[in-house]
Amino acid sequence: MEVKTSLLDNMIGVGDMVLLEPLSEDSFLENLQKRFDHNEIYTYIGSVVISMNPYRSLPIFTPDKVEEYRNRNFYELSPHIYALADEAYRSLRDQDKDQCILITGESGAGKTEASKLVMSYVAAVCGKGQEVNKVKEQLLQSNPVLEAFGNAKTVRNDNSSRFGKYMDIEFDFKGDPLGGVISNYLLEKSRVVKQPRGERNFHVFYQLLSGASDDTLRKLKLDRDFSKYNYLSLDSAAVNGLDDAANFRTVRNAMQIVGFMEDEVQSVLELVAAVLKLGNIEFKPESRCNGTDESRIKDKNDLKEMCELLGIEQSVLERAFSYRTVEAKMEKVSTTLNVAQAYYARDALAKNLYSRLFSWLVTRINESIKAQTKTRHKVMGVLDIYGFEIFEDGDNSFEQFIINYCNEKLQQIFIELTLREEQEEYVREGIEWTNIEYFNNAIICDLIENNQNGILAMLDEECLRPGTVTDETFLDKLNTVCAEHQHFESRLSKNSKFLTDHSLPHNCFRIQHYAGKVLYRVEGFVDKNNDLLYRDLSQAMYKANHSLIKQLFPEGNPAKVNLKRPPTAGFQFRASVGTLMKNLQTKNPNYIRCIKPNDKKASHIFTDSLVRHQVRYLGLMENVRVRRAGYAFRQAYEPCLERYKMLCKRTWPHWRGPAREGVEVLMTDLQVPAEEFSYGRSKIFIRNPRTLFFLEERRRQCLEDLATLIQKIYRGWKCRTQFLLLKKSQVTVAAWYRRYAQQKKYKRIKSATTVVQSYTRGWQARKLLRELKYQKRCEEAVTTIAAFWHGTQARTELRRLKQEAKNKHAVTVIWAFWQGTKARRELRQLKEEARNKHAVSVIWAGWQGTKVRREYRKFFRANAGKKIYDFTIQRIIQKYFLNLKSTMPSMSPIDKNWPTRPYLFLDGVHTDLRRIFHLWRCKKYRSQFTEEKKAVYEEKLEASEIFKDKKALYPSSVSQPFKGDYLEISKNPKYQKLNSAVDEKVLLADVVNKINRANGKGTARIFLLTKKSVVLADQKTGQVKASVPLPDLSSVSVSTQTDGFFALRLKEGSASAVKGDFLLSSEHLIEIITKLHRVGATTADMEQLNVDISDEFLVQFKQDKVCVKFIQGVPKNGNSVSCKRKNNRLLEVSVPTTP
Repeated sequence: MEVKTSLLDNMIGVGDMVLLEPLSEDSFLENLQKRFDHNEIYTYIGSVVISMNPYRSLPIFTPDKVEEYRNRNFYELSPHIYALADEAYRSLRDQDKDQCILITGESGAGKTEASKLVMSYVAAVCGKGQEVNKVKEQLLQSNPVLEAFGNAKTVRNDNSSRFGKYMDIEFDFKGDPLGGVISNYLLEKSRVVKQPRGERNFHVFYQLLSGASDDTLRKLKLDRDFSKYNYLSLDSAAVNGLDDAANFRTVRNAMQIVGFMEDEVQSVLELVAAVLKLGNIEFKPESRCNGTDESRIKDKNDLKEMCELLGIEQSVLERAFSYRTVEAKMEKVSTTLNVAQAYYARDALAKNLYSRLFSWLVTRINESIKAQTKTRHKVMGVLDIYGFEIFEDGDNSFEQFIINYCNEKLQQIFIELTLREEQEEYVREGIEWTNIEYFNNAIICDLIENNQNGILAMLDEECLRPGTVTDETFLDKLNTVCAEHQHFESRLSKNSKFLTDHSLPHNCFRIQHYAGKVLYRVEGFVDKNNDLLYRDLSQAMYKANHSLIKQLFPEGNPAKVNLKRPPTAGFQFRASVGTLMKNLQTKNPNYIRCIKPNDKKASHIFTDSLVRHQVRYLGLMENVRVRRAGYAFRQAYEPCLERYKMLCKRTWPHWRGPAREGVEVLMTDLQVPAEEFSYGRSKIFIRNPRTLFFLEERRRQCLEDLATLIQKIYRGWKCRTQFLLLKKSQVTVAAWYRRYAQQKKYKRIKSATTVVQSYTRGWQARKLLRELKYQKRCEEAVTTIAAFWHGTQARTELRRLKQEAKNKHAVTVIWAFWQGTKARRELRQLKEEARNKHAVSVIWAGWQGTKVRREYRKFFRANAGKKIYDFTIQRIIQKYFLNLKSTMPSMSPIDKNWPTRPYLFLDGVHTDLRRIFHLWRCKKYRSQFTEEKKAVYEEKLEASEIFKDKKALYPSSVSQPFKGDYLEISKNPKYQKLNSAVDEKVLLADVVNKINRANGKGTARIFLLTKKSVVLADQKTGQVKASVPLPDLSSVSVSTQTDGFFALRLKEGSASAVKGDFLLSSEHLIEIITKLHRVGATTADMEQLNVDISDEFLVQFKQDKVCVKFIQGVPKNGNSVSCKRKNNRLLEVSVPTTP
């Protein structure tokens, strides 16, 4: 069974301030510090979470922690922001209650991080799925975009939110996110033109200059050097721990995920660059003839670049910086601006441009993340807004005034909702409700927002009043109207304690807020409330060609001139706060109070005075007192009984009845006074924390006793177990020993028996062996005697046979000698006779030769030379032909080998024989050809005549046979429909690419050539797209390169020329052109087709002629040919360079 811990278990300090005893500001701070020192940064005040900024990463935000707090009771585990997020999400999902999470605190307290943690937790625990994950990713990625444009580095925080943000996250009935809506409040636009020392402008300016590519900066006409821009402070340009370049890439990626188009991102960056350029515009005075001063721009280069970015005429914007037009009814008055007014106009334009850009970004994000369905949604709101601001040096101005007004309204709704929640729970549980006394700050809210006598109403009235209006006249009006208000003080009011009090200067007033007194300096109140932008500048912005600028300045439209004064900043903020309050009152609130432990942004440092100041103006003590005014602690009966049941014998270890009865028995047995608690319908309510701590102390003692008892029982069980184990081991060892002894004895007896048996068997075997040996010796003796006897007989017979053989051999030898002597004698006689006959023949031949030589001597001497020459020549020719026969080359017509010529006088014969042999060889080779093969070679011959030495693709096509039907169109069932559509015999079928004039890309088409027409059909469907009769073709154009492009030129005026010529590409270009040329030559009613070979030719596309140009280069897609459209009249084909 899973063991669940409680808020009260292993508690460091007090986890819930409602249980703090005694309750004082010092004990409150001491408890916060104690928990902070032990890395416990979260503490409860009832259902409110106090969050201390640790200024370092803690291992308490892991996925395991998310699972740990998922679907758990709020007080079941130690305090954590995940517990509040889970409670809000489950209430929304299961109870169908809209929720809002209010996050407040001063700058650097961790409000933004807290809102991120809430959103990430909700994203982690809600449903999964492709669409749900996309919505979650868009909601989460909206944060980096808004942080880049709305956050800045301040002395208190390196990533301070300079605007208030309220996000409504919409869920479906299953609890899956559908989308969201973001509202922004009071962007600190004055930071655009001026930053306090040690602070930076908004992040996006530094991110753009650091992270954008050189090409992007060149397009935006920017430089990376921060020092070149007047609106960027240099003393804090670089911040430790912030990588502006990486953050810029993150922002670009987040904008893409949220749904920004590329042209929208470029437009936003152009406006950011324009703000930087606007800050570099400087003015110089110039005197006019009437003695007045007017302003002129010093260097117009930045103005020119800004106008180029926004598409504004330079002269229009330059005039808007120099003149101001005032319209009253039907009159227009134009006045010049001096240098101070020009700088005011420049800064006002910069602030308005950036502020409106930020509002447009929020609107654009809302368009992307809004829910698409129109059904009713469940809503969880997250409010991340500035906390109460009090500057110690008294430099509190208009911004701090309206921020503190917003916090007064939030405090008012907090008190109302907290008391209403308490009252509803008391009524729901049947507990008697007693009125709780608390400070109601409605009187302070009325002092500020009253429509008649409120400070904001009087400020608006002063701004609209004709005549001279200054901050001093506004203060005088406050002294007149609010002098008797108990929460208003000034130097002249009745509530000022000392008229000579130097802590209250003449130009200041003081308001007693719920968080303390705040001194406001009236300087700038009127100007900041007016927030005027001259109409000339609005109209100049509207004239821009930039699409986004026209959306940001709609009041600049001359056709919609509105002479009515625009609403003031205070009026707009009061209206937006009123809308926010109405929204929050419809939802169940959840609060996170963020506290900054120190001003050094360092971990492990707790500054008592700083935290005390924040505790006061956050009203945390007031919050604790409201929570403790009734019952300090409440808990359901089941967990209460489960936790404290060991304190009573009747409830321990199991209570069989209802949980409430068990709690009643428990409280009765413990003798807790009846006034210290009350029984509700499902919970017990404990009035005083001391009672709870009494129960916890008794539980701790009981747990110690139970632990001792458990230890005793465990030790007895362990000893008994050890004894039984030893006993069992002894029995086992004895049994094993007895078994071993018997086995050893048995082996010894068995060994002795084996030895006796072996000796007995050995004796018997030896006895048998002796008997067998004796028998064997007897047998061997008989055999030996018999052998000697048989040997003696055999030798006697052998001697007899040898004697007979010797006698026979002697007779044979004598007879052989006689026959040899007789034969040799006769041979000598035959040889003698032969010698005599040969001598006679030789003598006769010699005599006949001598007679012949004497008879023909005279004829031989006259013709001997010619005879020898003819004989020699005849022998040489005979030898030549015999040698030629043995070295004859092969019968291949392409074999060019031929034997060398042996003699010079045979040169002519040698050449003629080579020619005759080649002709004969070719004739023999041709005689083997079929009619089809003859046609192929004729096509190859014709291709050679057309393309040889003219097109670089030709040599590679020589070795490739002309196949003709590459698609096997008659056999392939896929093209059965196409085959039936063509009546004539198909001479060539291949897949070609039809080149599109618009983009140069190819579309696959089936190319069919018959004796009468050329057909182009769709490769997938086989549908005929075009059919061109061959007589309509005028020529074919190809390049000299290795590409496969060719253009079919159609005759002007022909029916096929309506859609223009065809630009095609094929891997079998040589074969296609050759077959087209042959068909044209063999057709009687058609002129022979011309083939134009050129690297530049014209192609007629409908009504326009386009030049197709072939160049050698390196195409983008590797070694293949690429076609690219350069303009409306040129298609450029890149052909790889041949090695």
